[in-house]
Amino acid sequence: MSSNIVLNVDVREGTGKGAARAARREDLVPGVLYGGKQGPVAINLRGNQIRKALLTGQFISHMMELEHEGKRQKVIARDIQFHPVSDAPLHVDLFRVDENTRIDVEVSVHFINEEKSPGLKRGGVLNVVRHVVELNCPAGSIPESIEADLTGLDIGDSIHISAIPLPKGVEPTITDRDFTVATLQGSRAVLTPETEEVEEAPETEVINQKSEDDEE
Repeated sequence: MSSNIVLNVDVREGTGKGAARAARREDLVPGVLYGGKQGPVAINLRGNQIRKALLTGQFISHMMELEHEGKRQKVIARDIQFHPVSDAPLHVDLFRVDENTRIDVEVSVHFINEEKSPGLKRGGVLNVVRHVVELNCPAGSIPESIEADLTGLDIGDSIHISAIPLPKGVEPTITDRDFTVATLQGSRAVLTPETEEVEEAPETEVINQKSEDDEE
């Protein structure tokens, strides 16, 4: 999915740790631009623009634009490193794309219609196997999320990727099996009454046996 994020970028002359530190002292975030028909290029981005873009929640897995000397290039962020203490962005990897460039991205799974699941109404528990699913998508059509419908699901049922509708042109990267996204399991509270009945019987037999032995 495209965003409205536009980042100004400069080509970084120096490379290595020294050049990166110098860039950060000027509130610049060093990075690398790669992909497409061109080779990798060392770049600097504006620190304030990166921080603002991160606050939108659209920096990762959304198509953005870089602007350099009046020209624009569509990109997608492939990696961003943060300072372990301050959480300040330290380095960014950007990948050149166009609307039809196919890329692999992780997309979150949202579960809907919990109130329409008989299993959940009876006290069942939703066991989420995959909170995110890796999808192969055109760069211009990355979904915000995908939705798994819990309507009609009972205890013991499973949700597989084939049951989740995907946008046109989007497919899971795992294609050799219909993998499980979530299962509906019985909670311990639901099983406890039956378990207690089974456990009581052996104890009664033992007590009765002792009584017969005493009489002998």
